[in-house]
Amino acid sequence: MMTTPSNSWTRSPPVPGGAGSAKRRARRVLIVDDHPIVRQGLRRIMENEEDLLVCGEAETVRDARIAIKELAPDVVIVDISLKQGDGIELVRDVRAHYPQLPILVLSMHDESIYAERMLSAGANGYIMKQAVSEQFLISLRRVLEGGIYVSEAVGNNMIQKFASGGQYSSANPIDRLSNRELQILHMIGKGMSTRETAHSLNLSVKTVESHRQRIKRKLNLNTGTQLVQYAVNWFTGREAGSNRVEVGEPTPTGADLRSDLERA
Repeated sequence: MMTTPSNSWTRSPPVPGGAGSAKRRARRVLIVDDHPIVRQGLRRIMENEEDLLVCGEAETVRDARIAIKELAPDVVIVDISLKQGDGIELVRDVRAHYPQLPILVLSMHDESIYAERMLSAGANGYIMKQAVSEQFLISLRRVLEGGIYVSEAVGNNMIQKFASGGQYSSANPIDRLSNRELQILHMIGKGMSTRETAHSLNLSVKTVESHRQRIKRKLNLNTGTQLVQYAVNWFTGREAGSNRVEVGEPTPTGADLRSDLERA
């Protein structure tokens, strides 16, 4: 695999002639994820699909921007958790500069919290890493065709909100947070300090501290220690594990996407 001078995003090598001719006409996929094993697993899932070709990989927001410009992919797969930034900011940035570029968010984080927010930010689809690999391919092709992909549970929830005329109230306290507050909670859960969070989001330390105070108030937390513990539990999936939704029903022959990624 060819590595750019930045040494943090990669361009896939050209497909050889002959049997690879169909692959050269395939849709070009850029994978943006900060875990190499996840990128390898996704690449392996797609490598036998004649209509899909991984053209490159990136692990930070900055490198994703460079890779999109250099590689001109047909679709971008983005995780929410990235080094030096996060997927929400990247999705907003990509949508602003590339209005027609399909974006599929693939994440471990609870779709009931993130899916609608990511679609509002500009994503075309959201699927969790707990999905079966066949469902992942369906979601990827859906957004490539110009459609929107969410799970049935998320779709039903969005319809319920619409039907209630905005009066729908969630029982999950995380839903009380703004997108910025959710970003900051996410970064606290990752172990980032207030100064690191401020630098990553291009905010002042004072602004981040104000957000932290509002988060504590909305989540009924009294101390900074409680906030950190809550954020870590939530980030690792322990806090909201009971609310996590599996995407797609496993079939007798279907491999779990998470298992595919772990075996890569």
